[in-house]
Amino acid sequence: MRLSLIGCGCGRESLTAQAAEAIRNADSLIGAPRLLDAFPEKEHRIAALTAKDIHTALQTAEEKTACVLFSGDSGFYSGARLLLPLLENIDWELLPGVSSLQMFAARLGEPWQDWRLCSAHGVDCDPVAEVCHGKKAFFLTGGQLGPAEICRRLTEAGLGTLKVAVGENLGTDSEQVRRGAAAEFKDAKLAPLSVLLADAAPRFPARVPGIPDSCFEREETVPMTKQEVRAAALALLEVGPEDVCWDIGTGTGSVAIELALQTKAVWGIETKEEALQVAARNREKFGAWNLRLVKGAAPEALQVLPAPDVVFVGGSGGRMLEILTAVHEANPSARICVSAIALESLQKALETLQLLGVETDVRQIMVSRGRHAGSLTMMTTQNPVYLILGKQP
Repeated sequence: MRLSLIGCGCGRESLTAQAAEAIRNADSLIGAPRLLDAFPEKEHRIAALTAKDIHTALQTAEEKTACVLFSGDSGFYSGARLLLPLLENIDWELLPGVSSLQMFAARLGEPWQDWRLCSAHGVDCDPVAEVCHGKKAFFLTGGQLGPAEICRRLTEAGLGTLKVAVGENLGTDSEQVRRGAAAEFKDAKLAPLSVLLADAAPRFPARVPGIPDSCFEREETVPMTKQEVRAAALALLEVGPEDVCWDIGTGTGSVAIELALQTKAVWGIETKEEALQVAARNREKFGAWNLRLVKGAAPEALQVLPAPDVVFVGGSGGRMLEILTAVHEANPSARICVSAIALESLQKALETLQLLGVETDVRQIMVSRGRHAGSLTMMTTQNPVYLILGKQP
């Protein structure tokens, strides 16, 4: 059998000449019913959606030539990716098509080479995190995460004024392109075949960890982890762009914001309303839209959160054992950093982590800052801080 895997673009009219010829000469077509319906003149059409079903249809087919039809482009979030490894004894060729990405960019009159490309079509996708990379974010949508749901999540994160564009039924007679703010679309009834483009969220300029303390909103009664300690903690935690993080005892939110600017998503847990208000102001000031603030006490407040890759414990309220046990149960491989000033807290953190079978490492951070005394510069010593790192060996 001679097999062609074809990207059908955004409908029959967008087929390449090579793809159209392959379909014209094929003995049979295989693919989703929606795609097959565009070729009523072909007598032998086999409806199949999954790679396994398509492969089964190919194994039992007696035709000499066949085409498997995929929506959009065969190389852009296409089912062709899963089918190709199954075609060990079949002679095949891959014919690209015009993707919805290309067609939407053309409709908008914009180049797309700098867009961030995301699939929300039946897969887990965090739209808030995706718009926090300094680029416009393009979303293939589908299933439960359609354009309206994406806009609702953006609005809930404080990004309701973010400019978006929605393309519905591209390449069909019912095609429609709409522009507006995210909040305007959060309750809209939009076509199932839609794509969405969102502007980049406003963010604090990218920099290495250790934002100056003076940049943060402060309240005298709300504690804050200082610049040098934050920088050291993020370095020890080896934070990466895809990490999910918890900041337990978030205070002013300084650590949570530093994490949010470096990672995918952060949950900041805090019991005091005054601290949450300060943290919320700092969240908006720094554009840390991927930081979710949670009012509650750990470990109870941790039960409903997604499993973390990274955890910073800035305050335990005397419940170090319960908190670290809850973290370990949520993800035994999570990288943990406990900040402690008191020797008793240091000892409790070490004992608990060792009890959990976690490898520990302790650092003491002692910082002195210069201050002017007339024509002289004097050094003022800050309280020493212990950073207890816990991670699997």
